[in-house]
Amino acid sequence: MNVVTTSTVPSRRRLLPGFGLTMGYSVLYLSLVVLLPLSALLFNHTGLSWGKFWDVATDARVLASYRVSLTTAAAAALTDAVLGLLLAWVLVRYDFPGKRLFDALIDLPFALPTAVAGVSLTALYSANGWIGSLFDPLGLRIAFTPLGITLALMFIGIPFVVRTVQPVLEDLDRDVEEAAATLGARRVRTFVRIVLPELLPPLLTGFALAFARGIGEYGSVVFISGNMPMRTEIAPLLIMSKLEQYDYAGATAVALLLLLISFLMLLVINSLQRWVRKSAR
Repeated sequence: MNVVTTSTVPSRRRLLPGFGLTMGYSVLYLSLVVLLPLSALLFNHTGLSWGKFWDVATDARVLASYRVSLTTAAAAALTDAVLGLLLAWVLVRYDFPGKRLFDALIDLPFALPTAVAGVSLTALYSANGWIGSLFDPLGLRIAFTPLGITLALMFIGIPFVVRTVQPVLEDLDRDVEEAAATLGARRVRTFVRIVLPELLPPLLTGFALAFARGIGEYGSVVFISGNMPMRTEIAPLLIMSKLEQYDYAGATAVALLLLLISFLMLLVINSLQRWVRKSAR
């Protein structure tokens, strides 16, 4: 007769010690840098009531500013997703003279002050600029239009896509592509069926970062937008305008709406990114 004895299984120790300490520092750092400022925005109403909040939220000028910010940021992020993939592909798959300089220029929008970028883009795309003067006789205006805002957001958002896609593309195993080629698969089919599913998660990450940066961008857009209410006025500029008018309650309401929209959009994009990863597996 076999007697089965039960014994308590000791809890497994973590491979890397110090989880509690590092987790505590991480939560503290996140609270001080991110959660505490957002909590101050939520709880410091500065005289903002629900009636005032609803009046600001339904104001035509506020809604127009959000429409401009969201549409231009989305258009710029989508364009950056395509162009960023092409740039990352060229940097990883090809060797050419000046490659290191070309790679360093990708990070220039990170180091360049946004006000300098705004002034440069305005001088370039205005009616008297090098590029704007070519399109102005055709009746196409770039500066002081939503098109100019989109170009400015494309400029500051392109590094996010390239730097998220480039490492994944470098680590991608080329043996699978070569095997597909030996089996008779064309290049387009190999890219769509093998390469693109691996690049979709970093592409979505780069799109989310560029989109989030575009919604809150101020310095590079304030010059080229023209700041025309109901047409080219962005939400961050409207917040600054209300602060200059000492309308702290109105500025807080616009900021809360912008925070809510940004959080919901990032939540949707992160959920889509997880679904793509599960589908790829």
